[in-house]
Amino acid sequence: MLKKTGVPTPEQVAAVKPSPERLAEGPVAIVECFQEIPCDPCYTACKRGGFLPFEDINDLPQMDFEKCNGCGICIGACPGLAVFVVDETYSEDKALLMIPWEFLPVPTEGSTVKGLSREGETLADVKVKKVRSAGSHNQTSILTLIVPKQYAHEIRSIRIG
Repeated sequence: MLKKTGVPTPEQVAAVKPSPERLAEGPVAIVECFQEIPCDPCYTACKRGGFLPFEDINDLPQMDFEKCNGCGICIGACPGLAVFVVDETYSEDKALLMIPWEFLPVPTEGSTVKGLSREGETLADVKVKKVRSAGSHNQTSILTLIVPKQYAHEIRSIRIG
């Protein structure tokens, strides 16, 4: 499905998801990188060892979820926009979701936007809690969204307006 539509299968997504126990501990990065290409910026960006060393530059990234603190530095480092941070501990019914954003306009903090699935379908209205730059080396913004907890692992983009 990925090669045809650009959308990973449910099995691919499940294979990279942290355990429920780890998700209950706080923010954690999730890497939805499913193509073996020469790339490792996520590994080199993480100073905590949250990514296992690559044996080959073409390997898929592997996480050590116990070392990840959900800081999100890997989000801006990923040229494929494949890294997200989920924090299911935000509240009883809401989660925080950090996603990369490379479009204009950049949403404003406090605004309400549409949370979209991997397929581009509207799932829920979400609130933009924070907008930050990934750094001077690129134009990626990192959005922190307040999302309904049931969509924390489904929303992967937004639509403004």
